Amino acid sequence: MRIRFSHGRVLAAAGLGVAVLITSCSGPADPGRMAPNGAPSQGRSTALGEPVAVVPGLDAPWSVVFADGTTLVSERDSARILEVLDDGATRVVGTVEGVAGGGEGGLLGLAVDDGQRLYVYSTATDGNRIQRFALTGTPGGLGLGEATTLLDGIPSANIHNGGRLAFGPDGMLYATTGDAGRPDTAQDPASLGGKILRLTPDGDAPEGNPFPGSLTYSYGHRNPQGLAWSEDGTMFATEFGQNTWDELNVITPGTNYGWPAVEGMAGEEGFTDPVQQWDPGIASPSGMAYREGTLYLANLRGRVLRTVPVSDPGRAVDYFSGEYGRLRDVVVGPDGDLWLLTSNTDGRGDPSDQDDQLLRLPARAS
Repeated sequence: MRIRFSHGRVLAAAGLGVAVLITSCSGPADPGRMAPNGAPSQGRSTALGEPVAVVPGLDAPWSVVFADGTTLVSERDSARILEVLDDGATRVVGTVEGVAGGGEGGLLGLAVDDGQRLYVYSTATDGNRIQRFALTGTPGGLGLGEATTLLDGIPSANIHNGGRLAFGPDGMLYATTGDAGRPDTAQDPASLGGKILRLTPDGDAPEGNPFPGSLTYSYGHRNPQGLAWSEDGTMFATEFGQNTWDELNVITPGTNYGWPAVEGMAGEEGFTDPVQQWDPGIASPSGMAYREGTLYLANLRGRVLRTVPVSDPGRAVDYFSGEYGRLRDVVVGPDGDLWLLTSNTDGRGDPSDQDDQLLRLPARAS
């Protein structure tokens, strides 16, 4: 049985028009266009510049954020939040208490609000939770204040925990949650699993959410991992599929993205199709960032940094194919540079003696 709310299928998002997946093109592949076999075309690394290693030796890092110019990194398995110092060394800001890691669970996403407070998504014994911490001290000596739990009881498991946090242009906190290996939760309006949530900074359901009194912003997700917004406010999310298609979705409030009834572009009434899809073997898109008209997607199994133009989100170009292994997160720094986290020590990669690494990709016109 499908559960439907009072809305129709979205065919296009503001500022995008109707977007379709380009699976073939005539002539040789050109930058920004899909290659003839349906895989993204390969871009030259020099078009983006070359990444510079900032911090080596991280332990399964998951998220990177900036607090008043200071770089902070979460480590999934150690439950540590690290501060990156000017010389590339790190120090422990704090260890989040009560984290019950295992598999894909642990200390996951971070976000920082305008008041320089730190928001943390982590797995506890009774489910995933979102907590807020004051940052104490000054750069070079930051610490964590007491935890305020904003939301708990989000379904958790060894797989499909979601975990990305991000503040939208509306000042609200968005969180991705996975189905925790129980697909039916994604269509269950009473469950926090398989959703993208929208919260006030205090953890309440804000006015304007599509279902009054509910934190749910969109549903029908399997394991969404990345969030980003373009200048016009269009919201994008990356999502891990099962065996068929990973997805890039345009997120609109109250919309059903189909899992587990459909995966990828199904064209079924009542479900919204992704604007682009990939075979999981070349994708597993995790963190995502937006900069100057382009989405940047960090891919785990695909081991590439994938770029997608928001003006034509059915296109893609890959960079650094296999050069740094699995990529977990990508963010835009205060100076416009891209920062990348590798994920080769998470039990699924092939780590080098430098892994895992925080890399910095200087802003450079293509």
